[in-house]
Amino acid sequence: MNNVSVISVFFLSGLNETRQHRSALFFLSLLCYCLIILVNVSLILIIILDNSLHEPMYIMLCVFCLNGLYGTAGFYPKFLWDLLSPVHIISYSGCLLQAHVMYSYACSDLSILAVMAYDRYLAICRPLEYHSVMSKQRVVKLLCFSCITPFCIVGTNIFLTSTLKLCSSFISRVFCVNWSIVALACFSSQMLINGIVANVTIIIYVFHVFLIIWSYIYLIKTCANSIENRAKFMQTCVPHLVSLITFSVTVLFDVMTMRVNSKDFPQSLQNFVAIEFLVVPPIMNPLIYGFKLTKVRQRIIKLFTFKKK
Repeated sequence: MNNVSVISVFFLSGLNETRQHRSALFFLSLLCYCLIILVNVSLILIIILDNSLHEPMYIMLCVFCLNGLYGTAGFYPKFLWDLLSPVHIISYSGCLLQAHVMYSYACSDLSILAVMAYDRYLAICRPLEYHSVMSKQRVVKLLCFSCITPFCIVGTNIFLTSTLKLCSSFISRVFCVNWSIVALACFSSQMLINGIVANVTIIIYVFHVFLIIWSYIYLIKTCANSIENRAKFMQTCVPHLVSLITFSVTVLFDVMTMRVNSKDFPQSLQNFVAIEFLVVPPIMNPLIYGFKLTKVRQRIIKLFTFKKK
């Protein structure tokens, strides 16, 4: 413990092996971020400006896209700056803030997907009760809970991490996550508390995944004997399933590389896996919903063909 010093900045070493391709990476990353902003903001504005889309499912979709913008805003500006900078550093408080944004974004995505699954369950399995149960006021409350709760849970994890004494300031990633900061900590009894809280958080959101999967299994069984329900499932539930699978797979790959000995993987592969959940879902989700949901698709067609209502 005598070698412990107060750490004010972290050095991000994830980009050390990409010096020869930084210009190309900067251009591709900037293009990707602009595309994310374009497709998400477009879908949000379409939903806000069209009164016919002020329904629970579309309100949830709007918040889903807003959360995608929130998560990517915590990564891309700093990443683009690092691609232009010879030294990749981030302040201690900035690192904790970025870790908080990354984790709260991921957890909020799962919470919103769980609310969407509940909405589809009511719409397909209990259609007569749908409008009384899923009112706009209840939707707003559920979505606020889905965003505020992960923010507070992750905030607790980050606060506990901020109390740890660190023995190193080198993070072998392109951005900060809580696990990377904890890995730098000197061994202490405080780490046990961090581990318990982190595992409880993981259990809570793994339960979210199982709840969503169970909901869709139940929906599939319910829709199997009805042509009308099958059509409704294919139109409104398939985008949710694609979003869940895409997000779960990208996050799972990242968690696996953090939990196993990631030194066995090339740095470029580690970087790709680490940022995949900040590239694929934020682009795919608006496109999937835009093309699959009839009302949204029709509104987009009207917008681009300059047709009046």
